[in-house]
Amino acid sequence: MRLLMQQRPEGDEAPRFVQLMLEPDLLGGWTLVRESGVIGGRSQLRRQQFLERESAFAAFEKARDQQVGRGFQVVFSQGSGAPR
Repeated sequence: MRLLMQQRPEGDEAPRFVQLMLEPDLLGGWTLVRESGVIGGRSQLRRQQFLERESAFAAFEKARDQQVGRGFQVVFSQGSGAPR
């Protein structure tokens, strides 16, 4: 599952982005990958491991909701939104 969000720039600033990805790992767990930064500039990448998909999905939704609260808008979404 992948979600790309963007914040409208203020003035001459470059737009900021946040990308959230939920990926299975090789040991049956899940990884929440968060990438954020300025478009065309440096970015920061963080990974968080989870044993169960449900807890990883809950963290994904919480991160998404926090970014929406900060003024980010979804510009691209890929994958299923419901845990299996």
